[in-house]
Amino acid sequence: MPAAISRAVATAVAALALTALGTGGTEAAVAPEHAVIVCQSASFYANYDSSTGPVGLVRTLGYGNKVGHTRGAHPVYNGWAATFDFGKGDWGYVRNECLGGYGSW
Repeated sequence: MPAAISRAVATAVAALALTALGTGGTEAAVAPEHAVIVCQSASFYANYDSSTGPVGLVRTLGYGNKVGHTRGAHPVYNGWAATFDFGKGDWGYVRNECLGGYGSW
């Protein structure tokens, strides 16, 4: 897939995901910055509930999985960061300290 199309798809996915994450489309969409999982394993949850914490375990991500999170633009609630899993192409929440290697790929 040409890079321009890939960037356009990533931007469109980010816009949809931000709407789903509760921004209601009122904020500018920000494509996720490339990062990797730096923990041995990281639980990837479907959502975050402010009263109970992360909900809906989707899967476990392993060290080195390619993910996306844009610091300062995507939400982080009590240490749980909104994260895009580039492997499966979906959004969820992982512990913020398990994100690193920004811009490494």
